[in-house]
Amino acid sequence: MKRGRNEHIIEKNNEDRLSALSDDVLHHILSFNNAKQAVQSCILSTRWKILWKTLPTLTLKLSSHSLTSYCSSETLERFTKFVIAILSQRDVAAPLHVLELDCDDSIDLKLLKMILTYAFMHNVQRLLIDVKCQIEKFPPSFFSCQTLRSLNLYVNRQRTLYPNSLNLPALTNLSLQSLIFCVNNDGRGDPFSTLKRLNSLIINDCLVSDNQSLSISSVTLANLSISGNMKFQLSTPSLCTFDYSGTPLQKLCGTMNNLSSVKHVTIYVPNNKLSKGENTPFILLNWLIELANIESLAVSLHTLKVLSLVPDLFNAEFSSLYNLKSLKVTYLPSSSIAKEVVDFLLQNAPLAKVTSYLD
Repeated sequence: MKRGRNEHIIEKNNEDRLSALSDDVLHHILSFNNAKQAVQSCILSTRWKILWKTLPTLTLKLSSHSLTSYCSSETLERFTKFVIAILSQRDVAAPLHVLELDCDDSIDLKLLKMILTYAFMHNVQRLLIDVKCQIEKFPPSFFSCQTLRSLNLYVNRQRTLYPNSLNLPALTNLSLQSLIFCVNNDGRGDPFSTLKRLNSLIINDCLVSDNQSLSISSVTLANLSISGNMKFQLSTPSLCTFDYSGTPLQKLCGTMNNLSSVKHVTIYVPNNKLSKGENTPFILLNWLIELANIESLAVSLHTLKVLSLVPDLFNAEFSSLYNLKSLKVTYLPSSSIAKEVVDFLLQNAPLAKVTSYLD
């Protein structure tokens, strides 16, 4: 008996095309969800029942909206049990390429160590840790992995000591927030020299113990971003992009630090009042002199105002920025001080394109 056209359409529309996709495609779809949502997806079909056990991307997240003063400890306990369960039930042979741990409450140190150990044993390549944890110093053993390429380490509201060195030979991208760098007996900290493949480094709201200078030493580092007021010294002959947000505290030394490779610079000095006799304007001028070969420069309005505080600035010859092609400035068109400083900076770059942008 010949089936009707409508019957054929209904059967076709009921076809489970989603489950017919390859595991790689389904893994990619599930990677946009956190681990709890990925596990809940098992109810969709028998095909999905164990799919979460081989996910190469795992997001363990406990957000602040799920925590209250009444249920915080209970919720955190459930989260801990869930993490232990999901790690113990994953396919032991399945690789874990990406692990993200995002917890707004203070997790137990033993749980953090267990999560990191599991990730390293499963050849993790990208690791993002955003937690509060009662730990004074991260032991070097916490971060010893041959496959890790990218590490984002954020410690909320907790100043934790950063290890003097890391055993991460494959690491290329490193992002750090709210940590304290230790210093050696010579009064300098040099925590990045062991990272032989480091390409990108982000340092946000970090401190150096005893207000000493952080040594950033890397022959491979190409991109550096620093946010916060801290002293630092550069030994980065391959550095190409340098972004800084904060108050410059010390001069750069081009002859020692090989700054000629730097091509793109952003300098954002916060809108804070400078105390009388403060050297910030002179230090800022020194930076622009030492960064003579840059091709693009982005500055804030207040950066220009600080620079204008250098005595007799507009009567001085400025021999830097002769390769400058682009100057981006956040300033009001009516700011005469900003225009004067811009004209000063462009003495040797008359063909540079000047554009303004919103902060």
